[in-house]
Amino acid sequence: MEKIVIGAALGECVHVAGVMNFLRLAEMAGWKTIFLGPAVPIEKVILEAKRQNATLVGVSYRLTPETGERLLGEFAEAADGLRENGVKFAFAGTPELAQKAGKMDFFDTVFQGGEPADQVLAYLKDEKSTGDQQKESPQRLVDRIRWKSPFPIIRHHFGLPDLEETRRGIERIADSRVLDVISLGIDQDAQENFFHPERQDPRRRGAGGVPVRSAEDYQMLYAASRRGNLPLLRTYSGTDDFIRLAEMYQETINIAWCAIPLFWFNQMDGRGPWDLEGSINEHQQVMAWYGKQGIPVELNEPHHWGMRDASDVIFAVSAYLSAYNAKAFGVKDYIAQLMFNSPPEHSDAMDLAKMLAVIELITPLESPEFRIWKQTRTGLLSYPLNHAEARAHLAASVYLQMAIKPQIIHVVGYTEADHAATADDVIESCTMARRSIENAIKGAPEMTSDPEIQQRKEEIISEVHDVLKYIKNLSDDAIDPFTDRRALTKAVRLGILDAPQLKNNPIARGITLTRVINGTCVSVDENGRKISEGKRISKLLEKE
Repeated sequence: MEKIVIGAALGECVHVAGVMNFLRLAEMAGWKTIFLGPAVPIEKVILEAKRQNATLVGVSYRLTPETGERLLGEFAEAADGLRENGVKFAFAGTPELAQKAGKMDFFDTVFQGGEPADQVLAYLKDEKSTGDQQKESPQRLVDRIRWKSPFPIIRHHFGLPDLEETRRGIERIADSRVLDVISLGIDQDAQENFFHPERQDPRRRGAGGVPVRSAEDYQMLYAASRRGNLPLLRTYSGTDDFIRLAEMYQETINIAWCAIPLFWFNQMDGRGPWDLEGSINEHQQVMAWYGKQGIPVELNEPHHWGMRDASDVIFAVSAYLSAYNAKAFGVKDYIAQLMFNSPPEHSDAMDLAKMLAVIELITPLESPEFRIWKQTRTGLLSYPLNHAEARAHLAASVYLQMAIKPQIIHVVGYTEADHAATADDVIESCTMARRSIENAIKGAPEMTSDPEIQQRKEEIISEVHDVLKYIKNLSDDAIDPFTDRRALTKAVRLGILDAPQLKNNPIARGITLTRVINGTCVSVDENGRKISEGKRISKLLEKE
């Protein structure tokens, strides 16, 4: 049955911008829309609703609240018969009048202006919806993505050094309804030593995040999120006892998805007790565990190379290996993490080319049993210290990210260079990001087809295949080299996978040199001249 919505400004009100925006969103949600115009008499609205067999009637009034209250009373009385026959009614007006309308027990939903477009769209997508996000918000990631489409869901990291302050902050964030996923930032001791209190150091309590020390702590934080728009919760895989942590996350916070590295969070970066080969095996096993539970998995892998000034090609190679391993170990819904601005000196155009290369490389892995969801974020190290400049950077970066149509945007708070985000910082950052997203969805220029971007994308893809050939030769033919922990470890130890900031690392070589040239991060020789990854690796292996 066709869904028909009628929109009008009631009585003598001529302000129709809100009505037009409401109808535009209704069209996006699949409705047939009919605009009756400004200053429409009650009788005409009722007549047209009957004549058009309307499913929903949206009316607005933005003049004097006292006059509007009387008008709405008359409208509710005249339209009561339609309501009894199943027609739904929505109202939009000034905050004062909206509050009065909400007490009338007539309108199915009331808007007071300023509601994010995705919130209005969520109401319009479900004619059975009450308009109450707390009742409607899906509690599984993929369901929530589909519910919010074409808007991406929004995620933000949050975790303060004080447990109670974090709990109160989660309540504030949930009540603000500005995001869909709170990514719990837990301190390093919780990530590494949760089940080993004897290894915990009281002096490190709260270092890097919230000091959760029991399952009850997680349950308390989850309970704090059961308000507002019911945001999902997620956290990291930890750096030891991976399966035990996974089981607890599922039981305590209904984890939306897990972030797992492939090469990191071990002795190579000093964030865990495992050696590289052992940690790769552990990470593969925990991927398999989440896959069996039907819980999505993100490999927060490529940006760890990017933040250490690895070349664009190595960034893309690690992104491919991440998706490849996720599929091989049974993940059903894979979240491809795409951190822009890493390194910060990238140009926007060449940053976009790198991400397009990653997408083109991993897309062939998709199947009915392996779905890929794109998640973008602003570079962690790219924010300026000045807050005004940082706000501008956040807005510009999110707008650029929208060019690849992500399903998830990980908002990185604009205060990142200065301090860990407070609840207010999270709310403000997400509010700015939502505006950039809305602007892009209204109609952004097509940036991805730029010839220079496409040329660079193809160059990266070609070099990625060259690097993968070298990795392929590291394993026995009977073993898949892209999942073989020994081959992957050897690729790092030999320097096939390498980054300048890994110099003097106990596991990696750290002998690669990179520079940002014409907005791209590339490997260079000892004279600072650009060199292809194939040539770099060939020279490297000749010396072995």
